[in-house]
Amino acid sequence: MVDLAELERQALRVYGRFAVEIVEGYGFCPWAQDAREQGHVRRQVVLGAPPEVDAVVDHAVAMADAPEVAIGLLIFPQLALDRAPFSRWAGRVREGYEQRVGRGNGLVAMADFHPNASADMDAPERLVPFIRRSPDPTIQVVRMSALESVRKSETQGTAFMDPADIDLAAIAAAGAEPAVAPLHQRVAKNNLRTLEREGLPAVEERLRDIHQDRRRSYAALGLPPAPWEEEG
Repeated sequence: MVDLAELERQALRVYGRFAVEIVEGYGFCPWAQDAREQGHVRRQVVLGAPPEVDAVVDHAVAMADAPEVAIGLLIFPQLALDRAPFSRWAGRVREGYEQRVGRGNGLVAMADFHPNASADMDAPERLVPFIRRSPDPTIQVVRMSALESVRKSETQGTAFMDPADIDLAAIAAAGAEPAVAPLHQRVAKNNLRTLEREGLPAVEERLRDIHQDRRRSYAALGLPPAPWEEEG
């Protein structure tokens, strides 16, 4: 019999390592640390294999209804779905949320994170699954107003703008301001540069240590390895 209270504690602990050591440590999400330190992040472990979609939607709605929550994380330590089927399952949760609140009326956006993803460095956007290699399958719930606030603040400064990308002579000739790429593109580009600077092997080794920590902790509670976990 799995000690569910201890499983929840361990799931929160290993996700905390991922958030601090990877997401914040490498600056993959530029507002994650501030949101956490200001108390605007809520992490919810959802048990079940799989949990009922309606129950997950309940959690998403509760996060959307809590104005202090800018970022919510729904963490599924017992959900043994590999990346593609988990993405489809997360789509059902997203659809359920939209049906619950009315399509186009949602206060939050959702993104799925999964442990099983390799690094494709051919283009910034293709790195996204690797950046989202959380220890457990996870759905991130982000408040729309928080995203909009970040977008507005970023357009006022130079964050994620590489001077090498700005053709000042051409801009001066045209008498125009430099165009600012969408936030998600700037973040993706910045993340690719970070991996190139830090070295992919170093980041992979840190992720491997966190994922092995998860496996050891869950095995001690009697959970079998997840399908995507390496042997050994």
